[in-house]
Amino acid sequence: MSSKATRIELFRLRTPSMRAFHLSWLAFFVCFFAWFAVAPLMPLIKGEFHLSQDQLANISIAAVAVTVFGRLIIGPLCDRFGPRRTYTWLLLMGALPVFGIAFAHSYATFLFFRLAIGVAGAGFVITQYHTSVMFAPNVVGTANAAAAGWGNAGGGVAQSVMPWLLGAVMALGVSHALGWRAAMFVPGVLMLIVAALYWRYAQDCPQGDYRDLRAHGELPESGKAGGWQVFLAAARNYRVWMLFVTYAGCFGIELFVHGVAASYYVDRFGMDLQHAGLAAGSFGLLALFARAVGGIASDRLAFRHGLGARSLLLCALMLCEGLGLLWFSSAQAANLAVVAMIAFGLFTHMACGATYALVPFVDRKALGGVAGIIGAGGNVGAVAAGFLLKSTGSVPHTFALLGGFVIAGSLCALAVRFSAEHTAREEQLYREAIGQDQPTSQLAA
Repeated sequence: MSSKATRIELFRLRTPSMRAFHLSWLAFFVCFFAWFAVAPLMPLIKGEFHLSQDQLANISIAAVAVTVFGRLIIGPLCDRFGPRRTYTWLLLMGALPVFGIAFAHSYATFLFFRLAIGVAGAGFVITQYHTSVMFAPNVVGTANAAAAGWGNAGGGVAQSVMPWLLGAVMALGVSHALGWRAAMFVPGVLMLIVAALYWRYAQDCPQGDYRDLRAHGELPESGKAGGWQVFLAAARNYRVWMLFVTYAGCFGIELFVHGVAASYYVDRFGMDLQHAGLAAGSFGLLALFARAVGGIASDRLAFRHGLGARSLLLCALMLCEGLGLLWFSSAQAANLAVVAMIAFGLFTHMACGATYALVPFVDRKALGGVAGIIGAGGNVGAVAAGFLLKSTGSVPHTFALLGGFVIAGSLCALAVRFSAEHTAREEQLYREAIGQDQPTSQLAA
C-alpha cells in the first residue's frame, strides 16, 4: 500500500500511477473508438450490401460477442504478463481487423471482421486492472471510474465524428463505397500510435515491471497455470457473479445503445446520418463525466458509511436506469427520445462506474480474474440484448423489456455483501492509505 497513489493529480505525469491513468484511458478510448467506428455508418453500409434486418442483428451481436471471451482471457494475462505488455499487444492485434473491414465486399467478410474488431473491447479490463494496482483504496473507485469513463467516451466520439469524417472524405470527390472504407483507417492508425506510447511510457505497477520484479524475487513467479488459478479463484466468489449480472445490466445496455442508436433514429424518426450520429453520440459522450461521478459517489459514501454503501448505491442507480429505459422505449418524438436517452444514459454510466468501484474490494489476490469475469458480463448483456432484438424484431419493444430486466438485476447489487473480517481488513487498508495523505475523492489538479 505504501507505493500506491492516494491522490489523482491530473497534470503530474512524472509518477507511474498518473502515467498509467492517462495511458490506460487513452488506450481504451481508441479501442472503443475503433470498436464502434463503423456503427454510425451502418445505414449506408446496409444499402451497399443489401443487408436484411436479420443480418443487421447478426452484425450487432458479432460486434460484442467475441469480447466476452477476450475479457475472460485478458484478466489472467494481466496477472501473468503485466498490463503494459498485454495492452500493447492488444492494440497491435486489434488494429488488424479495423484495417481489414475496409476491404470487406460481402456480408460474410464484413461479419467476420466486425466480429474480430470486438477483441478491442477487452482493453477495458486492462484499464481497470492497471488503475486498480496503481491507486490506494481511498481513490481507486474514482480512478477506475474516471479512466473507464473517459475511455468509453470513444464510443460517443465515434458516433459523432465518423459521419462527418465520411463527409469530409466524400467532399474530396470520393464515392460512398470508398469513403467509409477510407474513414476506417483513422481508428486503426490511432491504435498503432497508442500502442507505441503504452510500450514506451507505462509500467506494470508502482514498483516497476512484473518481469523485473519476478527476476529479483519481489513478486511471486507466475507459471503457465498461474493466471488461470487466479481466474478460478475469482470464479468461485459469488460476489463476482452478482456484479457480472449488474454489469450486464449497465455496460451491456451501453454497448447495445452504441450499436443500434444511430440506425434507430434514422429508421424511427427519419433523421439524416449526421444528425442521427450526433444524437447517438450524446449518449456515449456522457461517459466523459457520468461514469466518474458514479465512482466518486461510491468513494464518498464508502468514506462515510463503509464498504456496504457501495452496493446500495449501485442498486439505486440501476433502478433509475431501468425506469429511464421504460421512458425511452415509449417516446414518440425525436426530441423527447433524445432527452429520455440522456436521462437513462446518465444512470447507466454512473452504474458502470459504481460497479468497478466495487471490483478492487472483491478479492485483491485474484484481481485480474475478478475484473475479467465482471467485464465479460457487460458483453454477455449486450449479446443477450442483440438476441432479444432479433426475436422481437422491434427496437422500442426490446428497450422496454431491457428496462424490466435492469430493474430486476438491480437486486443482485443488494446481494453483494462482505464478511466482518473482510470489511475490517479493507478498512485497515483504507486507514493506511489516508494515513499517507489526506483522504480525497476528487480529481485534483
